[in-house]
Order: sequence, then C-alpha cells, then structure tokens
Amino acid sequence: MGKKREEISAQYKWAIEDLYANDDLWEEDYKRVGELAEKIKDFQGTLGESPKRLYEYMEIYIAMSQLFEKVYVYANQKLHENTGNPIYQALAGRAQGLGVLTSESTAFFEPEILGIPNETFESFLKEEELQNYTQYFEEIRRKKEHILSREMEELLAQAGEVCEGASDIFSMFNNADLKFEDVTDEKGNLYMLTHGTYIALLEDNNREVRRQAFEHLYDRYEEYKNSLAAIYQTSVKADVFQAKARKYNSAREMALDGSNIPVSVYDKLIESVHKHLPAMYKYVDLRKKTLELEELHMYDLYVPMVGDVDMKKTFDEAKEIVKEGLAPLGEEYVALLQKGFDEKWIDIYENEGKRSGAYSWGAYGTHPYVLLNYNGTLNHVFTLAHEMGHALHSYFSDENQDYIYAGYKIFVAEVASTVNESLLIHHFISKATDKKEKAYLINHFLEQFRGTLYRQTMFAEFEWKAHEMVEKQESLTPENLCDLYYELNQKYFGEGIVIDKEITMEWSRIPHFYNAFYVYQYATGFSAAIAISKAILAGDEKVREGYFKFLKSGSSRYPIDLLKLCNVDMTTTKPVEDALKVFEELLQEFETLQRTE
Repeated sequence: MGKKREEISAQYKWAIEDLYANDDLWEEDYKRVGELAEKIKDFQGTLGESPKRLYEYMEIYIAMSQLFEKVYVYANQKLHENTGNPIYQALAGRAQGLGVLTSESTAFFEPEILGIPNETFESFLKEEELQNYTQYFEEIRRKKEHILSREMEELLAQAGEVCEGASDIFSMFNNADLKFEDVTDEKGNLYMLTHGTYIALLEDNNREVRRQAFEHLYDRYEEYKNSLAAIYQTSVKADVFQAKARKYNSAREMALDGSNIPVSVYDKLIESVHKHLPAMYKYVDLRKKTLELEELHMYDLYVPMVGDVDMKKTFDEAKEIVKEGLAPLGEEYVALLQKGFDEKWIDIYENEGKRSGAYSWGAYGTHPYVLLNYNGTLNHVFTLAHEMGHALHSYFSDENQDYIYAGYKIFVAEVASTVNESLLIHHFISKATDKKEKAYLINHFLEQFRGTLYRQTMFAEFEWKAHEMVEKQESLTPENLCDLYYELNQKYFGEGIVIDKEITMEWSRIPHFYNAFYVYQYATGFSAAIAISKAILAGDEKVREGYFKFLKSGSSRYPIDLLKLCNVDMTTTKPVEDALKVFEELLQEFETLQRTE
C-alpha cells in the first residue's frame, strides 16, 4: 500500500489553500453562485431592449461563471487528493449539481442573442461598454444559419440524449462487461490482460507475451463484431442526422465548425501524411532490422527498439532538466517555471486514493495546478514538462485575457505541452554522450511521431470514410468496417510488416470514435508544436515572439489565426510536412547510430 495523504510532506503537495483557505469559504461562494443564478433569470426576454441591459447581463454572467469555476475546481481537486474521502465526494457532487443549475439559468441566452436583428445587434456593439465582447458574440452569431427555431432546438436537445446512446452502450460494454483471456508465457507465468495492461504487454521483450496479448484482445472483440458494428453505425448515423438537421454539408463539417476550422485543414493533414508514408515504411524496415526479426508483426510495433537505459531522475533533478531543456524559450518562461515549482503549483507524489495519471487545471484568478504521480522514469520527466506547458499556457492566457477569452480551444490545447516535450527531447539528445542512450531517446521521439501523427491521422481517415459511407446510404457492416481498416493499415504501414487479421478489429475498441472527428486534432496539434519548436531551436526570434503572443491570447482569436502568430498556417500542408521532415531526420540519425554500434 502507498502512503496515506497525511503522510506526504506538505512541501510535495499543491497549495490548494490558494483557492480556498478552508471549506467554510467555499460554502460562502457556493451559496453566492446560487444567488447569482437566480438573479440572472430576471434578464430573460429583455436582452434585446438596449446595449445597457445586455451589458448588465454579461457582467452578472461572468461573475457567476468565474465564481462557479473556482467552486467546481476546488471541490474536485480536493476529491482528487483522495478519491475515497466522503467529504469531498459530497462537495464534488454538489458542485456538479450547481453546474446544472447555472446552465439552466442561462439557457435562454443564446436563442435571445440570435433573435436580435442583425442591424440592431451591430448598433449594440458600437457602444463602448460592449466592444470588448465583439469576438464572443461573433462566435455565437456566426453559426446563426445552423441554429433552428426554439421548438426545433428543444427537440434536438431532447434527441441529443438518444444520440449519445451508442457511446453509452459502447462504454458500458467496453469497460464493464468485456473481459479478456490471460496471457501465459513459455514458463507458465500468468499475465492479466486488461485495457490497462495491454500496451505494457505489447512493450514486453518476450515476443510470445506480445503475440498472445494481441491475439487474445482482438479475438474477444471479433466475437462481438456484429454488435460492435451495429453500435458504431448507430453513432455515425446520429452524427449524420444532427449535421443534416443543422444544415451542414457533412458531419465532418459540423464537427470542425465548432472551432471554426476549415474542412481543408483535415484534408491537408491526410494529404501531407500520405506524401510522407515512405518514411513510415522506412521506420517499419528499420524496426524489423533492429529487432532482428524475419517477419515484423503488428504486435511488434510497441516494444522498444533499444533495450532499457537507466534514466531514473529524482524530482529535483527533473525540475532542473526541464528548466535547462526549455531555456530556448527565454528567461521569462524559465522564471515562471521556477515560480510554479517554488509556489507549490504541483502535487507531486502518489498517495493512497489519489487520482491516477496527470493533468493541469485551475480556476481563473488563481494560479494553475498540476497533478502528478511522479515515479522518476523518463516518461514522468516528460510528463512534468508536458503538464507545465499546459499550466504556463493557462497562466499567460489568464494574465492577459478577460475571463471570457481566457480559455483556449481543444484544437490548440496540446500545442504548448508538445512544444515543451519537443524542446526537452532535443535537449536530452544533444546532451547524450552514450550511443545507446542517444538511440533510446531517439526511439522515444520516433514513437511519438508514429503514435500521434501517423496513427491518429489513420484514425481520422477511417472515421471520415465511415461517415461518408453512411452519408451515401451505405451500411457499416462488420465486413465493410474491417475491410476499410485493413486497407488503411496496408496503406500506412506498407509491405514490410505482416498486417495480421486481428488488427482489422482495432476500429471496434477506439473510444474516441464515439466523439467524431476529434482525433485529428492530436495530429494537427503535434505538427504545429514540432514546427514551432524547430523554429525556436533554429533561433527564429520572430516565431518565438509570436509563440508568446499565442500563449497570451486564449480564445481571443480563432485557433487557425492563433497559430498564424507563430508562422504556422494549418490551412496549408507546410506545418505537417515540416514535422514529418523532423521524423525523417530522426530516422536517419537512429539508423546511423545502429550502424556504428
């Protein structure tokens, strides 16, 4: 058993008291949010009366939203310190209920804003008191042609719960009902196969363990292929139905419009990756050669090409390494990193009941918080850099934007974190003196490209084609889905690997496919970050200055325009192609190291 929360030294815990010094103060704000939610209802039916009335609504709305965020974050972060604590289970539950109350109290807002005639609304925005809200209102009103009558909107809202049914069914089946056969190696050692252990088993040096894990997992999905195809088809049909109801040309167009992303961005991502597939084929050949295999199989894609290298780091060492690695961003950035370390933004070590994984979170008006479960591995050093990337993005945004523009869109959410990881891996590689250590680090970076840029783009192409099939009145049978997935694997990995039949069922286990057209953003965000970090490392001061403008802009501009500040235009193929050139350079370097071993 791990340590209890109270056994962890205070110096290793985040300063949660910077949100609320005690629960009594939280209770006061909880009550205040409820009062503001009641007060805001008085504005219903009056927003179009005058600019002054609309401004008064916005002032109360922002006060309520900002205070609710603080209440919600505190309750949940206290719960994450120990998820078994009944006091904070209750507070988190109450905060969730308060969120429902605030949503209900403002439900009239968007329909009323959209109901104000354009000429009238434009005259409102000329008033000085409302000019700061121009971008905010534009974001609502630009979708006006896709907003229906109040009655139809209510009907679609009611249908929304039904449309989520496929996702709920898949989640219940995948997480609660599905069990896998254990894996047994040649010596009779037993390995439990679960969703959580699957990748670790694929990374095992014992090939028999990898093969069995792969086959046992997908054989189980194969047993349910008819049901899984029906569930997925229902989800896709729901997407297509909602897109048609909202007068979009396709489900993909509707999904991307949420962040005002042109469909061409999606197309150019796939186009660029297709152009650079030969680099993936080279990677496959290099993996086969390095692992000394006569045949490379799909279950051989995760095992490290370089044996374990001892790169354990204490947390104090990790902090210094991260600061050194991010030095190209300048003194201001490194000073803020140190500020986060010194002022206890981070909850560092695991304790009994603590939420697993890692994240960066916080509430406007206070500093960000980072949750870790640090164990000293190389991956956890990168996790520190990654989460502090998120944290400093939030810090810069909060410091420079009003509340309504401080939050940033998902399309750019992973950019700052990945810039940090890219700078850090280059730092590690440049400092490595041992060839094996250097190869190990390059292997780590290559896997990020394969898993994020290539694999997520393949996923994006799959769900695009699946939705197109339904839009053309074609059925998503298990055979159709498996054939499509097999062809994509052939295209993306080439002839140097055996495309095992089991991989044709991989589409059936990807939860993100039930949140349509989400995964492409992993690939675009990664590409943008690689392009930015490469320019910064090359000493491009204009890009570095633009990057800081990006960090400080929140959502005050649309995501595409934010990235243009960094000389990254995602409407072109250049960012993705530049990132893939880095992949090709790393491949060449890895191959050279292997030859000189």
